[in-house]
Amino acid sequence: MRALITTIVGTLAPVSAFAASGITEDSGIFVWIFLGFFAVIVVGQILPAIMLMTGLVKGLTSKTEVKADVKN
Repeated sequence: MRALITTIVGTLAPVSAFAASGITEDSGIFVWIFLGFFAVIVVGQILPAIMLMTGLVKGLTSKTEVKADVKN
């Protein structure tokens, strides 16, 4: 049984190394659409993070006024 499993794994393992050999240089429109969609997602995540960081820096560096309410 062990020899059978070793034989099957030995013949199938090298096949997966050549799975993407059919891709050519001319990618096509669908690859560019996918990459554009990916870029939109990345930019959509980076912009709020930058806004959050600038707000954090402004909050830490701003001077606050202390109001003293004194009642007689």
